[in-house]
Amino acid sequence: MDNSDYLRYRQILKGQRLPLAFVDLENFDANISYVAATQKDTGKTVRVASKSLRCIDLMSRIFSRGGSVYKGILAFTVEEAAFLISHGFDDIIVAYPTVQPSDMEIMAELAKDGRRVALVADSLEHLRAMSAAGEQTGATLEACLEVDMSWRPLRSSLHLGVRRSPLRNIPETLALAEAARSLKGVRIGALMGYEGQIASLNDELPGAWFKSKLYRLLKKLSIVEFTARRDSIVAALSRAGAELSTVNGGGSGSLISSGQDPYLTEVTAGSAFYAPGLFHHFREVKFRPSAFFALQVARIPAPGMVTCQGGGYTASGAAGRDKLPIPMLPVGLTLLPLEGAGEVQTPLLLPPDCPELRPGDPVIFQHAKAGELAERFTELYLIEKGKVVDKVKTYRGEGMAFL
Repeated sequence: MDNSDYLRYRQILKGQRLPLAFVDLENFDANISYVAATQKDTGKTVRVASKSLRCIDLMSRIFSRGGSVYKGILAFTVEEAAFLISHGFDDIIVAYPTVQPSDMEIMAELAKDGRRVALVADSLEHLRAMSAAGEQTGATLEACLEVDMSWRPLRSSLHLGVRRSPLRNIPETLALAEAARSLKGVRIGALMGYEGQIASLNDELPGAWFKSKLYRLLKKLSIVEFTARRDSIVAALSRAGAELSTVNGGGSGSLISSGQDPYLTEVTAGSAFYAPGLFHHFREVKFRPSAFFALQVARIPAPGMVTCQGGGYTASGAAGRDKLPIPMLPVGLTLLPLEGAGEVQTPLLLPPDCPELRPGDPVIFQHAKAGELAERFTELYLIEKGKVVDKVKTYRGEGMAFL
C-alpha cells in the first residue's frame, strides 16, 4: 500500500463520522479467490472460521462468491452456532469445548432439528455431558475429537504451539473413542488437529532474515512430525471402526502445507479474508489487507506529530507490541513507544514525506487480529470502486456478544 491509497480512502471517507471500520471489497474478494485457489488441486474444501469475521453478510459473500470449495463454518461457541443457523448456515463445527447445561440444551435442540453441528471434545467429561443431553432429548449429538498438533522437539518439555487438546497419540485417542462407544446420545463424526505454530506464526519478517529462516526451519520440522502423527491417528480410528466424515486441519497461514496432507478432508481459513496485522508476513501465502479502521486527527501536539481520537483496540493474547493496531496510511506513521494506542487518544510520529494531515483528516489503521475488530464496531462500511456501497452489521451490531 502507498500514499495514493491513503488519498483514495480519504476522499471516500470524507464527511463520514469517525471512528469507523471499513472493508475494501476488492481486496476482500481477491482473498476469497486466492484462498480457493490454494486448494484447487487438493480436492479439499475450505471451512470458514467465523471468529475471524463476525459478520453475517461478509460470511455469506464468501460462500456466494467462492463457489463449492467453501463448505461449512468453524464457530467458536454453541450459542454462536445457533445464531448462524438462524441465519441460514449449516454444517458447523464448534471449535472449543463446553459442558455447561445451556449449551448442551442448544446442541440437543439443533440435533433434533436435523442440523449438522459438531462440538469439539477431548475428554470423557465432554462426551458424557453431550451424552446426557442427547439421552434426555432423544437426540444424538455429534462430537469432533481434537488432537494436539503442537511440537515437542526431541520429546522434551518444550512446547511449540497452542495449549488445546490433551490427546496427542494413538492410544490416548483410541481410548477415548472406545469409551464413547458405550455412551448413548453422542457419536464421534469428525476430527480436528489445528497446527497453530504453523498457521499463525509469521516467517518472513521484514529486517529479520535470520529469525525468519529459523522459523521456517522449525515449521518444516514440525510439519513432518505432526502430519505423520495426525495421519496415523486418523488411520487407527478408521481401523477401529470410527466413521469420520470430516478431518479438519490448518488455518490461514498453513493453507499450502495443510492442503498437501492426504488425510485431511478440509482446511480452515478465517484471518485470510481480512488479512490483519498479524497476517502480513508469511512466505507460503500472501493475502491483501482488506479490513481497516479510521480515526480522526484530533490535534497536532508538536511539529512532525499528530494525535488521533481513540484507537486503543489491542488484540488478545500475550501482551506485546505486535498486539497493538498498526497505522497503515499514510505510510510510515509510527506509534510513540511510551503511549502506544490509547483508549481516548493515539499520538503518531509522521515520516518526512507524509501528506499533510489536518484536524478532521482520517488516519487508517489495521487491527492486529481479524474478527476482534468487529467487537469495537456495530457496522462495517463496504468500499468498492471508489465509494461506500453499503454498511453491514457486525455481531455487535446484531446485538450479539458470544464471549
